Amino acid sequence: MEPEIQHRIEETVLEILKSSNMDETTEYKVREMASEKLGLDLSASDRKRFVRQIVESYLTEQQSKPEPEQPENEEPAEEEEEGDDDDDQRKRKRGGAKEYDDDGDLIICRLSQKRKVTIQDFRGKTLVSMREYFRKDGKDLPTAKGISLTAEQWSIFKKNVPAIEKAIQKMESRLH
Repeated sequence: MEPEIQHRIEETVLEILKSSNMDETTEYKVREMASEKLGLDLSASDRKRFVRQIVESYLTEQQSKPEPEQPENEEPAEEEEEGDDDDDQRKRKRGGAKEYDDDGDLIICRLSQKRKVTIQDFRGKTLVSMREYFRKDGKDLPTAKGISLTAEQWSIFKKNVPAIEKAIQKMESRLH
């Protein structure tokens, strides 16, 4: 893809993202609006991938913006101890054994070397994210592979875990 086209696509996608309601906007909608605005077909795989990278970078940037000042009645974050590096401090933030990722999201568990379950605040909503990550420049960055559930969706999922477990047992008994 030509650099000039890449630049036009990036500018247009960022403009759309900045003016969109992120609770309702999908990558597909952004790509369709950019395609219409630019008069370009963005459905080719290389262009889809490029738009996805722009969207993911934008979302990562939005999530890493500094948190608002804490009210005076809340405890401040732990002071950095001598010898702590930034990664350790970011992982601990508050409360000792809790682990945080590079975006400041609480890591609940690691499903594998590349998959994590995190809790994050996105635009005032709590999300449970089960996502695949990749390593770049010493940081774990989220990929598009995964799912983020609102607290309500998580509650529905949690209520249905026994049915899922029962279905798994039934399927495994058929296979053995």
